[in-house]
Amino acid sequence: MGISLFHGLLVGASLIVAIGAQNAFVLRQGLRREHGWLVAGICAVCDLLLVAAGVAGLGPLITASAVGVQLARWGGVVWLLWQAVAAFRRAGRARSLEWRAESRGKAGLGGVTNNVASARAVVAATLGVTLLNPHVYLDTVVMLGIIGGQQASPTGFVVGASLASLLWFFGLVGLAHWLAPRLRDPHWWQIIDIVVGAIMLLVAWQLATRPM
Repeated sequence: MGISLFHGLLVGASLIVAIGAQNAFVLRQGLRREHGWLVAGICAVCDLLLVAAGVAGLGPLITASAVGVQLARWGGVVWLLWQAVAAFRRAGRARSLEWRAESRGKAGLGGVTNNVASARAVVAATLGVTLLNPHVYLDTVVMLGIIGGQQASPTGFVVGASLASLLWFFGLVGLAHWLAPRLRDPHWWQIIDIVVGAIMLLVAWQLATRPM
């Protein structure tokens, strides 16, 4: 189970740690201190449910067929290599994570804050930025489902991938003020993308060489 958990942690982290609207939104809520922990929790739970659904549904369906196993195996290898190339290409371009971190205005007697988002609005926005992105289903339900279904312990893989989500999203909120200036620096993202690409290559090699 430990190896499967480690694989889930590596692959899950490689997919989550990328420049995108969801990470920008989570970081923004952490900076503004507007239900940041709630936002992080929703994102982590959504990832857990999607990965578990993929492993529980696609994994057993594919592994029941010898042909399906080989197709999934080499399809996963190709996909991981493609993701690695994409990460290395991103590392060659200067990019940064941008977000709107405008100050919260105050008005009225006693400095009553007049524009703190309600929890309901924040929940709706979080679900929208998480679930209305079609790539999230390709990454979690399809690809993580396929890779997780081929592990010695699919449950361990789900735990590892979910742990990656939990650590990343809660880390973004908890360290928002320390991370903010660094995540705006393109050089940090170049380093991150190089690490992500290396992890993808490692997992692709392990998937291609392991006995099936």
